[in-house]
Amino acid sequence: MSLGARAIVSAAPGIYGSAMATYRFSVNGVPRAIEAPAEMPLLWVLRDRLALTGTKYGCGGGHCGACTVHLDGRPARSCQVRVSAAEGKAVRTIEDLDDHPLQRAWVAHDVPQCGYCQAGQIMSAAALVAATPRPSDAELDAALRGNLCRCGTYNRIRAAVREVAPPPAPPEAPGE
Repeated sequence: MSLGARAIVSAAPGIYGSAMATYRFSVNGVPRAIEAPAEMPLLWVLRDRLALTGTKYGCGGGHCGACTVHLDGRPARSCQVRVSAAEGKAVRTIEDLDDHPLQRAWVAHDVPQCGYCQAGQIMSAAALVAATPRPSDAELDAALRGNLCRCGTYNRIRAAVREVAPPPAPPEAPGE
């Protein structure tokens, strides 16, 4: 079965086995109890069970970053995280970043083109900015590595992140 075909039937009953269990975790600060097969990817729980469709299906293999969410504050590819692994954790999606400074910078720098990668790009950048308010170029590159943009707006993405998270100040020269 191709990746595209798997995406279409991803939420079909029985595709991840028939054993259902209840998993408890928070989504955007709201406690949830979700009944699902243990192997169901978190992506499909968010999109199909909770109608949070800002998180996108891209490749299904964790390679493109379109499905990035925060899991206990760290970026995670929700297509690769099983719902059972989210038990007891905090999940944050793009819907919870309403009017985040990164979103405003994205618009100011005219980043969105097709928009498909934007939720994952912003979630990866938001995790970086939360952990490292003044990231180095290497930290910025590492945080956004693996988030693919079909339209090639990488320079604009970088400029938008830098607007919100400037590089570290240069060290002062001795004697200053």
